[in-house]
Amino acid sequence: MGKSTVVSRLRELRPDIWLSVSATTRRPRPGETHGVQYFFVDHAEFAAMVENGELLEYAEFAGNFYGTLRRPVLERLDAGTPVLLEIELQGARQVRASMPEALLVFLAPPSWDELVRRLVGRGTEPAEVIARRLETARVELAAESEFDARVVNSSVEEAVAALLDLMGLQPPSEPSSGS
Repeated sequence: MGKSTVVSRLRELRPDIWLSVSATTRRPRPGETHGVQYFFVDHAEFAAMVENGELLEYAEFAGNFYGTLRRPVLERLDAGTPVLLEIELQGARQVRASMPEALLVFLAPPSWDELVRRLVGRGTEPAEVIARRLETARVELAAESEFDARVVNSSVEEAVAALLDLMGLQPPSEPSSGS
């Protein structure tokens, strides 16, 4: 139950929060649709986006590039729509540099041991990938002070409630039971 799980639940509760769709140079996986999960582009297109200042942030991960398109984010913000970016440390640093007014939230694991348990417990990745992810997590945890707020991901519901609170939003009201 990492970032993606928390973001997914947040969007279930509040579909009015706009989640940025990143551009990537990686190939689509089965079931992924261009413009829905990602904007799939080749390396030349991505390089042109960087060169033309079209990306708010970008980073390389596992040999592929990922980036947030600047224009859709600014359009949503100008329209008063709550915007959420699900990004890594490198991207957060770039957002801080170009949009100092952005609220950067660090989603922290309850403990190092729990993070290891979650990564290993997935059973979906080889040991070398897990080791790389844990090394990345060490670097990210060391940079926590660069963020404006910290949310501990002890449970998805608690993390979502904390994020909504930080965004100044309320969870949807529960439907009455009619009794």
